[in-house]
Amino acid sequence: MDKRLTLSSYILIGSMLFGLFFGAGNLIFPVHMGQEAGSNVMIATLGFLVTGIGLPFLGVVAIGISNSNGLFDLASRIHPLYAYGMTILLYLTIGPFFALPRTGTVSYEIGLAPYIAKEQQLVGLVCFTILFFLIALLFSLKPSKILTWVGKILNPLFLLFLAFLIVISFVNPMGSASNAQIHGAYNAQPFFKGFTEGYNTMDALASLAFGIIVVQTLKDLGVNSPLGIAIGTVKAGAVSVGLMGLIYGCLAYIGATSVVQFKLSANGGIALAQIAKFYFGAAGSILLAIIVTLACLKTAIGLITACSETFHKLFPNLLSYKAYVCLFTLVSCMIANVGLTQIIALSIPALMFLYPLAITLILLAFLSPLFKHRQIVYSLTTLCTLFASIGDAFAAMPEAIKHEPCIEQLLALYRNFLPFFDIGMGWVIPAAIGLVLGCLIGLFSKSPAQA
Repeated sequence: MDKRLTLSSYILIGSMLFGLFFGAGNLIFPVHMGQEAGSNVMIATLGFLVTGIGLPFLGVVAIGISNSNGLFDLASRIHPLYAYGMTILLYLTIGPFFALPRTGTVSYEIGLAPYIAKEQQLVGLVCFTILFFLIALLFSLKPSKILTWVGKILNPLFLLFLAFLIVISFVNPMGSASNAQIHGAYNAQPFFKGFTEGYNTMDALASLAFGIIVVQTLKDLGVNSPLGIAIGTVKAGAVSVGLMGLIYGCLAYIGATSVVQFKLSANGGIALAQIAKFYFGAAGSILLAIIVTLACLKTAIGLITACSETFHKLFPNLLSYKAYVCLFTLVSCMIANVGLTQIIALSIPALMFLYPLAITLILLAFLSPLFKHRQIVYSLTTLCTLFASIGDAFAAMPEAIKHEPCIEQLLALYRNFLPFFDIGMGWVIPAAIGLVLGCLIGLFSKSPAQA
């Protein structure tokens, strides 16, 4: 029989989940989106919230209601080999290749770089990232303490400092968002531009990783039945996405009002620094440094823990959990010194490839009872989505690669024959076709159902 958890327990778990999700990227991207969207900020924010909080919430709940043991178990419904490939690629993306290095680099560039001479920036970055990842390493070596460290200590501190900045910004706004200039794609398609901008948070991908942490936390607290775990993930997820949605909306609005006072910034980090300095002067830079460092540190701890536990389960005889923690921390620290701009540029093609696959996997987990968990539905939907996501990945490549004759011809085919490809939504129709075909084949054949 499940132990009955109190409201405070669900709030604590939700706080932990929010802390794992909400890193520095989650601060930067909505602010920059607000600056670019201008007077269309509300419509753009709605699109951003779909991928920024809607999909992460569904991802966490999908792990809970599917009675799976994590991403690998869920992806195995397609094929075991696909499960290995998807799990490895996703965890490397949200882990040591992109998201983890970004936590250290963003913390440095926003919190410390303004105080260091240009010629000393490289040395400063190296020293800072070593210290940052050393602290994250020490926390990650004891994953059983993650609820306490993130839920009770780091996350409340982060929210306190962030709330202070947001409240002051609303009490004394820099201008009116309704009169702010609209830039780029936010003129014609603000919703869909905001939708794809939400990819940058990587939270839908992370939800498939963090979902099992929530499930395990619930089990540790005495909730073991499938129904209890499903309800628990919904309640904890609701707390998390509620906080995230509120903060995203506030940051996007602040970004939109800031262009009345400042020019459009190159990225949200610069915009945040300008906003903090506008309201608090030199003290604003210190406040922002604290907010960003706390945001990055708690996310880094969660990512290192999730990646290490997953790889230890996939390859238990290769390395111990602590060895994986050390390996991923070291790799992340090294890649962080490549620089934030390069990390973001390299991550976009990977995100455009993985996001459609993650979205369809989440949706299939919810729809699975309707098509009796048949493997053919999972396989065809994923195969058709994969076709489109490959094109999305090539379209997001650096210009030098896109201008190769063979790549140009390939992208021309996608643009000519795949609707919505130019707005990053080309996967929708192929995925729907795969879903319908899979259901029809499963309906008129004896296609086996998943256990």
